[in-house]
Amino acid sequence: MQIFSELRYPSRWYTKILTLLLALGFFAVLATSAISGFLVYRIVKPQRSAPEISLASFPGHPEVVDFTLPDLGRREGWFFPGVRRGPTVVLCHGYESSRGELLTLVSDLQDHQYNVFVFDFAAHGANSGVSTLGYREADELRKALDVLAARGDLDPTRFGLWGYNLGAYAALREAEDDKRIRALILDSVYDDPQQMVRIGVEHNGLGAFPFMVRAAQRIFGYLNGVHRHDPPLSSKLAALSGVHTLFIQALDDPELAAVTRDMFLKAPEPRDQAIIPHGNFVGLSEQEKRDYENRVVSFFLLRLPVITARPLP
Repeated sequence: MQIFSELRYPSRWYTKILTLLLALGFFAVLATSAISGFLVYRIVKPQRSAPEISLASFPGHPEVVDFTLPDLGRREGWFFPGVRRGPTVVLCHGYESSRGELLTLVSDLQDHQYNVFVFDFAAHGANSGVSTLGYREADELRKALDVLAARGDLDPTRFGLWGYNLGAYAALREAEDDKRIRALILDSVYDDPQQMVRIGVEHNGLGAFPFMVRAAQRIFGYLNGVHRHDPPLSSKLAALSGVHTLFIQALDDPELAAVTRDMFLKAPEPRDQAIIPHGNFVGLSEQEKRDYENRVVSFFLLRLPVITARPLP
């Protein structure tokens, strides 16, 4: 009792210092929790980008394809038809991006007779909700593939995936469990969504503050508690054996470039690696975009060739 009384009404110099340190520690923990909570909110509710696009005036004769997910609601994708009964490439946009920003890449692939499909993940484009940085986004991608495979005008056994950061994680997570995926391009992929949380905190300029990254990761982990025991994707890379995979590292994004390189070194054959000076397809210059599109199309032409249409039974 005397100890508590002394702490409550400090009279000695050392108890005054101890009380001050305890108060500073309490407010530091409180401030860290509040700031990291706000950062996680900003990370899972990214600024949305949804350019106004009229499909009626867009070349390539696209059509709207709807699908619904439990607890996530309706999704609307755009299907651009290629050769009948041919393979389909699904493009998975990156964090804070949207399907509308990938249409030049869509056009290049469709010009080479690929069926192409694009859609927006949760909390992106016109979709509400929160981002799980890949956990549930992989479920959205799986549902899109199931809906596409049920169509009668494409090959339900031959899909290619392209993804950038968030989209790359979702694409890899799905490809490790889906034998329909025959070719895969992973641009700036990460191994675990917690890595993306750390990058988000650092990009907000708060990564150097003690415990800030750890606190944000704990809050994000609590919000996605159902996935707390999910292993990193690198633990299942052996499942990609036989799947042609291209890993793209962007030198202007060193954190994700390092993770992507590590994933490449752990991946089984057949695998390829590309190192480019600038990442984020949406933000590239016109020449860089053309070079990037040529690289993507060339990879799919070689690894997922378009097969001459077969007559329907």
